[in-house]
Amino acid sequence: MQPDLLENGNRKIYTVSELNASVRRRLEQGFGKLWLEGEISNLSAPASGHLYFTLKDSDAQVRCALFRGSRRNLDFTPQDGQHVVAFAKVSMYEPRGEYQLVVEQLEEVGSGLLRRQFEQLKARLHKAGLFAAEHKQALPRIPMTLGVVTSPTGAALRDVIRVFRRRAPWLRVVVFPSRVQGADAGAELAAAVTCADRYGGCDLLLLVRGGGSLEDLWAFNDERLAQAIYACGTPLISGVGHEIDFTIADFVADLRAATPSAAAEMATPDVQDLRAGIDAILLRLVKSQRHTLARGTHGLEAAAHRLRIQHPVQRLQQQAQRRDELELRLHRAVRARSTRAAQSLANNLGALRAHHPARQLPLLSSRLQRQSERLRGAIRERLAVFSNRLQASARTLEAVSPLATLARGYAILHPANSPTTPIVAAGQVRTGDLLHAQLAEGGLRCRVEGTFEPEKTGN
Repeated sequence: MQPDLLENGNRKIYTVSELNASVRRRLEQGFGKLWLEGEISNLSAPASGHLYFTLKDSDAQVRCALFRGSRRNLDFTPQDGQHVVAFAKVSMYEPRGEYQLVVEQLEEVGSGLLRRQFEQLKARLHKAGLFAAEHKQALPRIPMTLGVVTSPTGAALRDVIRVFRRRAPWLRVVVFPSRVQGADAGAELAAAVTCADRYGGCDLLLLVRGGGSLEDLWAFNDERLAQAIYACGTPLISGVGHEIDFTIADFVADLRAATPSAAAEMATPDVQDLRAGIDAILLRLVKSQRHTLARGTHGLEAAAHRLRIQHPVQRLQQQAQRRDELELRLHRAVRARSTRAAQSLANNLGALRAHHPARQLPLLSSRLQRQSERLRGAIRERLAVFSNRLQASARTLEAVSPLATLARGYAILHPANSPTTPIVAAGQVRTGDLLHAQLAEGGLRCRVEGTFEPEKTGN
């Protein structure tokens, strides 16, 4: 292998720090991030909050560093001898020249693998819409028949029945038995949910199991069970494990309860609460009836009072008094109207006598005669004025009339083919043109033999 050379041909000499930095970059770029399984040993936890340990198998080991930021995401406390799966970046600790793994995620083998499968299934079913809120069904307020899908020998069933006896003694409970743990438990639970939905005749279903490890509850993370719950037409409450336990069935169910007992309490109203509610309703009913009765009594008394006021005898007396009053007002009104009419008649007669036609005729005749004479005089004056104006206009028209000019021996020439174009200059015609000459009486047809300029006369 040839040594590295610079451009000038000299050897390239690395420092140890440069070499380790170059090796670290190549390790990180070449391997990237990977999953690695092994056993923890030589674990140390300094005050900085970081973790340093060795991950080994039967034949080899590698140094690992888990920094404080990634350590916060752990859901367990790592210990020597623990079998784990690490998601890490291949790197190098340059000061010592040792390659190491920078761990970003650490899981216990078994539960860690199951938790990863759980998260993957949860994400896939969420994307498929099995957790959608619009698919959730409302629970019946007072169920009469309730189905319980669980193990018939488990403590969860006993807890549920104990709650039912205390809260809802009328409830009819139908148990749909199934294994709740083991390899085939998921399929059995799915079949039990489907059977309860189709043939159980239940108003509400409970899917319950007591607490346990992730492995113990794994049957409730079965995709077949999730699909059965999603397809279930009967409202379903999931009560699996304890408060901290979450399963896929919890997300698909219409309602999730922290424990089987909590699921039973959510499913049924408390009989004591129902009795208190009934008592409150009865109390409101009694108050309402009392209020209605009081209101009716008040209305009856008011009606009796109105009846007394409006009794026929009393009304007849009031109407008789009203009639007498109206009769007096009528007599006074007639007398006042007659007085006003007589006064108006006397005033009109006086005015009529003052304006009688016999008194007006002489005055009107004299006025008519004077107006007639003034009209005739005005007409004569206007006729004289108009006559003078007419004579003056006639003289003016006669003076400017073309006929008067023609009568003095003049003629109007125009081309034979254009009667409306008068000829006023010799340049308008050519030799041989046919012209018409209009005289005072009649006209002439002329042909041009030539033109001439008028003679200029000296001073």
